[in-house]
Amino acid sequence: MKLGRLNHVGVATPSIEKSLELYRTMFGSEPHGEPFDLPAQGVRVCFVDTPNSQIELIEPLGESSPIAKFLEKNPLGGQHHVCFEVPEIHAAKAEFEAKGARVLGEPRIGAHGTPVFFVHPKDMGGMLVEIMESPAH
Repeated sequence: MKLGRLNHVGVATPSIEKSLELYRTMFGSEPHGEPFDLPAQGVRVCFVDTPNSQIELIEPLGESSPIAKFLEKNPLGGQHHVCFEVPEIHAAKAEFEAKGARVLGEPRIGAHGTPVFFVHPKDMGGMLVEIMESPAH
């Protein structure tokens, strides 16, 4: 398997609205669309386009959200993960596991509407990595 396209960088934030204002002020950027909830993952997300990728702003939906735990350690927010595309999610999962990487759960539908899974940071040089099946379009 080869490293696929960088789809996005996930940025945890205590407030998507405040983060969007920062991106407007500093970069003149507007959101790709309206923020939306992903209750199954415990997050609210909003994407900001860049010329070659996206920034995924991630806000917790309640105290049990994994992002809430991240924000306890990093109250201002910060880089949470990077996401790379693969052509077929189940083949990628099997290959990561065969190489000894800890896959965190089964593939599930992510914010782009395609299957995703995460690889433990201890198996990726200290960085949480999201693997995403490339969108059909």
